[in-house]
Amino acid sequence: MTGASSGLGAAVSVVLTLKGCHVFGIARSRDKLEIIRNQIGILFTPVSLDITSQTAVSAWAEDTITGTHQPDILINNAGVGYFAGVDELSSDKWHQMVQTNLDGVFYMTRKVVSMIKAKGTSSHIINIGSILGKTANAKQSAYSATKYAIRGFSEALFKELRYDGIKITCLNPGSIKTGFFRESGIHSHDNMMSPDAVAQTVIHVLETPENVLISDVTLRPLNPKKSR
Repeated sequence: MTGASSGLGAAVSVVLTLKGCHVFGIARSRDKLEIIRNQIGILFTPVSLDITSQTAVSAWAEDTITGTHQPDILINNAGVGYFAGVDELSSDKWHQMVQTNLDGVFYMTRKVVSMIKAKGTSSHIINIGSILGKTANAKQSAYSATKYAIRGFSEALFKELRYDGIKITCLNPGSIKTGFFRESGIHSHDNMMSPDAVAQTVIHVLETPENVLISDVTLRPLNPKKSR
């Protein structure tokens, strides 16, 4: 589980451990991961890792995924998002989004898929996209570009890997009650979806029968407007 230190990643990690899964929670902040481990227990293993480093991802996977720790699920959840006009967004923020939202997903998926294939049993990869990968608005061009790309990546992977017994799902949530977009001036409120509710949808997708695949799903709050 990437992006496991807060928000949706933390919520999904909790539910997975309640289901008896051993979760390797990946994020940059070791301190935040340790807090979650203290809350969840020993089924959650904190992993401080920069997924934008292909070398670091490969080294961690090769050290960790052994005979006793074979992957069944990969959830590519880590992401960053900044909103601004195309002439106002800094190139640094553009590259942060591309490196985390795209490069990191590729590095993790590429490494884990090769190991899943060797394992030879049914497995599942969930890529967390966004409603902004299905529609776009002004001052969201860069973030939307990365999330449209995730949808295309997921669609191609689903067609490539289905005969290897690997399910691919792209989950496209609307607004979730987290601090994800706080830097862009968007603050959470009670009409946004809760991370726990979205986490339950992730579990539903993972628990589909072996020959059933939900390849693409969109979640939206019924009433997205902030109450006055």
